[in-house]
Parts: sequence; structure tokens; C-alpha cells
Amino acid sequence: MAQNYAHGNYSHTQKNARNRGGGRSSVDRARRTFSQNFLVDRHAVELMVKAAAPEGLVLEPGPGEGVLTFALAEAGARVVGHEIDPRLAGRLASRTRTDPRIEVVRGDFTAARSPREPFAVVGNIPYGVTSKIVDWCLRAPELTSATLLTQLEYARKRTGDYGRWSLVTVESWPWFDWKLGDTVGRESFRPVPAVDSAILRIERRPEPLVGDRRSYQELVELGFGGVGGSVRASLKRRYSGVDAALEAAGVARDTVVGHVHPGQWITLWRRLCR
Repeated sequence: MAQNYAHGNYSHTQKNARNRGGGRSSVDRARRTFSQNFLVDRHAVELMVKAAAPEGLVLEPGPGEGVLTFALAEAGARVVGHEIDPRLAGRLASRTRTDPRIEVVRGDFTAARSPREPFAVVGNIPYGVTSKIVDWCLRAPELTSATLLTQLEYARKRTGDYGRWSLVTVESWPWFDWKLGDTVGRESFRPVPAVDSAILRIERRPEPLVGDRRSYQELVELGFGGVGGSVRASLKRRYSGVDAALEAAGVARDTVVGHVHPGQWITLWRRLCR
């Protein structure tokens, strides 16, 4: 469920309720509290299912009214939906009580314990907790992939679509591949949010690209420290042979850290940390 950042940008139903002097209904209050913007476009649901290629166990953060839930189950997945809104959780649980493919858990997805078997995460998630959900996914040992409908800007930043790379992407790159999928317009949701969304695909690599997680992450975090205005200036504080490593990676000496491709970080690690 996507979140709406713009104040006052609600559905016509919500606006009319306030104009009549009745205030917000319990449904309206829940939408505000839980950042609920429901996916109503069947084509967008199909794009999500296609990108996820669901099979086996799938966890869905915020299933809401179950539009994506049922589509995932129809595609062959065993779906466990984590719904924080008690009203929606109760309704969906009632609708799926006799469906062995679907289980509804009432509670916060980010507080859930990750399964001990391989699983995927698929969901139309609230913008406001995107980072928490992504962090949860990256920490889950048995996660195979996460297919998330996020704010378009977030998905573009995390996949380098602006020509820059973020710390979270670079730091996780040896273990996860990040891909930008289809754009889903704001008109695909109700209430309509202020921005468009996109499908973000995070897929665990069959084999890690580096052998020592700690040394790689220390290298990346130092580089992103920002001292001196370039990745070279940051790395030279601790490592020797930085200029030769930069040359091997094809990184100019004055390159700012955000412009270093994750693949180039792998080369830097191999040159400086092995």
C-alpha cells in the first residue's frame, strides 16, 4: 500500500466526509494511520505477478483488501499476508478462511520473524516504511527475492537510474542484484497518491561476489564517509595502493562516491582488501 506524502491529497470520499462536517470515518483514519493506498488496476497487479514469478512461500507486507494476495495464490504461491490494520486483517482472514493457499497474520511485517525456509517477499508497500521493509528483507537469511511496489523515485535511486548509487545498494550488491521494473502510475491506486510508483526487484545472487562481508562493508562505508569530496580521498585515509586500485576499476581519481558503480566497488575490494 503506497503512502501519500502530500497533505490534503485524499480520495473524494474523504474530502466529502469532512465537508459535510462529519469528520473522518474509521476507514479514513486507518488510511491515514497506515498509509493505505490500495492497488485497483488489474494490469498493475499482473505486472507485479509477472515480475515476482511467485512459487513456494511468499510473504506479503500489507495485503490490504487482498487484490495482489489472490493473484499470487492463483499463480501458484503459498501466501502469508501480514496486515497491520485489524479491520482489514479480519476481513481478509474471513474471506480466505477456507483457502489453504493463503494465511493472514495480524501485525507489523517488519516485526515478524523471517521464515527458516526459502521464501520471497512481494507487496505494494507503504512509502513511509519502504526502507524498514527493504532492510528487513536484506537481513533475512532465507530470502530469495523481494518484488516491491515502491515510490518511483526510491526505486530509481536504489537501482542507479539517476546515474548515482546509494550506500544501501552498493553495500548489499555482492549478495543482491537490484533491478528497476515497470512504472505504475498514481492513477492505479485509491486513494490516488501524489506520485507514481515502480516495481523494484531485489534478487539474491546464487553465489556472493566477495568472500568477506565485513571487510567489504568497511571499505564501502569509509568510501561513503565523504571526506575530501572524492572516493579516492576517503579511501586513502586507511588503504594503501588506492590509485592503482582505482585505475584497475576504471574509476577516475576525482570521482565522487555516488558515481562509482557497484561492480567497480567489487574490483576495489579485491585490490585493497584481499
